[in-house]
This record gives sequence, C-alpha cells and structure tokens, in this order.
Amino acid sequence: MSATITAPELAEILFASTLQQSDHPTPAAVRAAVSGILARDHAVADCVAHLAQEAGDHPEAYAARMHWALDAVRSAYPAQEALAAAA
Repeated sequence: MSATITAPELAEILFASTLQQSDHPTPAAVRAAVSGILARDHAVADCVAHLAQEAGDHPEAYAARMHWALDAVRSAYPAQEALAAAA
C-alpha cells in the first residue's frame, strides 16, 4: 500500500529526526532519515507531537529549523511536491 506524502509533510518528519542542519546532510542522508522514520510504527504521529512541543518550547528556533527542513526535503526529492512512499 502506498500513500501520497507532500514535501511539507516530509519536512515535518525530517524536522523531528535527529538530523541537524549543522550536519550538512546530503540528499541521500535526508532520504534515509525520512525513510527510517516512515518505517517505524507510530513514528509519524510521534513527529507531529514533537513538532508541537518544539514550537512551544523553542518558538525562536522553530521557523528556522522548519525552513531548513523544507529546503532539505526539496533538495532530496527534486521536482516532486507530492511523493509516493510506502505506508
């Protein structure tokens, strides 16, 4: 079974990963981080909770990290706003 996942949704997943902008991750590393989270049960729901907590705890850093996550996802998945991923 597959589901369509948008770039903003993938950015939310990346945001919740341990990957950091300071790591200067390659597109392959971004895809691996996203795939690893998607492969775990309940991981996407956990990402949403993490996002909410980070936005509340660190609002000054939230926007910059989300901007980085969106840019990283768009580089890792070029020319695709909606992506098919295994669900």
